Amino acid sequence: MSNATATDNRSIWLLILAASAIMMITMGARLTTGLFLSPINTATGLGVASISFVMAVAQLMWGAAQPVFGAVADKYGPARVIALGGVMLAAGTAATPFVDSQIGLLLAMGILSAAGAGAGSFSILIGATAQRLPPERRAFASGFINAGGSFGQFVFAPLMGAIIAGVGWIWAMLTMAATTLLTIPLAWPLRGKRAVQPAPAAIASAAAPAPTITLGQQLRQALRDRSYICLHLGFFTCGFHIAFLVTHLPGEVALCSLPASVSATSLALIGLFNIAGSLSAGALASRYRMKSLLVWIYASRAVIIALYLLAPKTAWTFYLTAGALGFTWLATVPPTAGLVGKLFGVRYLATLFGLTLLSHQIGGFFGAWLGGLAVVHTGDYSWMWYADMALAVAAALVNLPIREKPVVRAPAMAPAGG
Repeated sequence: MSNATATDNRSIWLLILAASAIMMITMGARLTTGLFLSPINTATGLGVASISFVMAVAQLMWGAAQPVFGAVADKYGPARVIALGGVMLAAGTAATPFVDSQIGLLLAMGILSAAGAGAGSFSILIGATAQRLPPERRAFASGFINAGGSFGQFVFAPLMGAIIAGVGWIWAMLTMAATTLLTIPLAWPLRGKRAVQPAPAAIASAAAPAPTITLGQQLRQALRDRSYICLHLGFFTCGFHIAFLVTHLPGEVALCSLPASVSATSLALIGLFNIAGSLSAGALASRYRMKSLLVWIYASRAVIIALYLLAPKTAWTFYLTAGALGFTWLATVPPTAGLVGKLFGVRYLATLFGLTLLSHQIGGFFGAWLGGLAVVHTGDYSWMWYADMALAVAAALVNLPIREKPVVRAPAMAPAGG
């Protein structure tokens, strides 16, 4: 191996590891919020439905922030966006224990910290690395970065659960706030406005739009494409599923008269198994049709939930269900991001994939919010589980008509008299 090749490989790994570490922190902060629902309710008396609504808004804000921050990152570079997001996430998380009204909780947890987490999440990190890597490395990098988010859940769920049990939820929140500031120095390898140019052979083979296309033109093209719309519809279901479980799994465990440690362990197992799921999805996305992976992932969720509903509600049932769901948890991200890149190229990937994540989080809003309403009005989560199964089947079906080939943009008309 030549010195130049070794240097390039080190640079690539530094880039991927930095993005994965940022994802570990921001997703660790996001995917453990359900552990705080009961303590916040006890401290403020706001009620499960009200706090669930705040967490639902946080799901929506996290998704809405990503195409906005993605567009800023595409123009000015991702490092500045990630640093700003780290400050916002830390400030919102640190402020949460000191508010006692729904509007205060909405501003701190629902808007500030959620938007900050969005600035250091999938669309920005996967988009930034895709622009800096050769095409053959992108699927692997996407899966590796996604696995970083799952590792964050695996680390922070039991850690936050232990701190809550030991010294209280306020110290757990403040510990998380301090940890999120680490995303600022980690953004250093992602500095710069321009992506590294690929080799000529990669340029010839990459499915990218014409270099003169504007963001507005690319958006209009994407929003008229059936395959892109199908990705949005499927990702809506993914968001519904994940937000419901992240927010209300501790409540489901409590309804089954099991200790809180079961919910913390279950969330950790979801993160642990999704490391394998994400890496597998990233590897398989470079060998098989990505839409087929999405069909099987969504269909498997319906089967897993059906088995959970039929099983006795013991701690081991939760652990086994968590492991099975964890393998599919965010394994949808590498093939979805890969399909967006395959359809439209990587120039505006942060923005286009960010929009699919907005659809994901619109689903997340309903998953978190309706879960709270369901338990308040019916006393359990049965109807949410049924809805989750139905949506998983619908998501599998809606991915079948996706066409996995680059969208060819019609050439611009020459100006009159030119």
